Amino acid sequence: MRYHIDTIPLWDAIKLDGECFLCAMSRKLELGETERYLGASVMEPDTRIQVNDLGFCRRHHAMLYGMSNRLGHALMLESHMTRTRERMQKIMDSMAQSADQLEKATLGKMSRTGSQAADEIRKQADALHSMASTCVLCNSIQENMDRYIQTFFHLYKNDTEFREKFIHSKGVCLPHMADLAHAAPSSLSAKECAAFLRHLNQLEKENMDRMQEDISWFIRKFDYRFQNEPWKNSQDAVPRTVNKLRSWCVGDEPNPEES
Repeated sequence: MRYHIDTIPLWDAIKLDGECFLCAMSRKLELGETERYLGASVMEPDTRIQVNDLGFCRRHHAMLYGMSNRLGHALMLESHMTRTRERMQKIMDSMAQSADQLEKATLGKMSRTGSQAADEIRKQADALHSMASTCVLCNSIQENMDRYIQTFFHLYKNDTEFREKFIHSKGVCLPHMADLAHAAPSSLSAKECAAFLRHLNQLEKENMDRMQEDISWFIRKFDYRFQNEPWKNSQDAVPRTVNKLRSWCVGDEPNPEES
């Protein structure tokens, strides 16, 4: 086993023995990136340009707001608002022009022109929606996770101990299973890919079976006939099941040190 600056985070995450080691990595990245954007990087020109263009999603605005650095948050909001208003003005001008065309076409019974104007309004509405859907922090996390997934496959191919650790782990959440499956054909040879997908499928089936038993037993415990039975491993079955299906979002932090 050889540790490297790129492999240490993967080893640290998989040793946690959680429901999804990739969720643990993603959450650690998210917390670190959030702090970074409210730190010294708020004044870095490259960072400000990205923030001005992309802004933050609802989730990450909530995280930034919760970190109690109102000034840092406000500085980013001010310049992002300026950039957003510039872009909005162009869209609103185009939308107003299309609205005028739509009205004239309707009065003159010009159905083709009216249809084109309506399509243009929808196009501009889609542009507004896209503006409100971007997030520089989401992009940063995803770029880092893409690199870590490539590192995962490097370890899976070349480190027997890591491969065994993964095969006997609790698997990953459904979205991260999709990420691994998507990257496998371009990261492994055909033979390696087939073997990996067999391991992944078996691992997910076993752990989904375990999760199903836990959530079913949790429900059963609310039946008076089972009230004196032990909880087994079901007391936290609800948050674990949510996180297994949709990636970590509720319950205890996937990294104990962040709790």
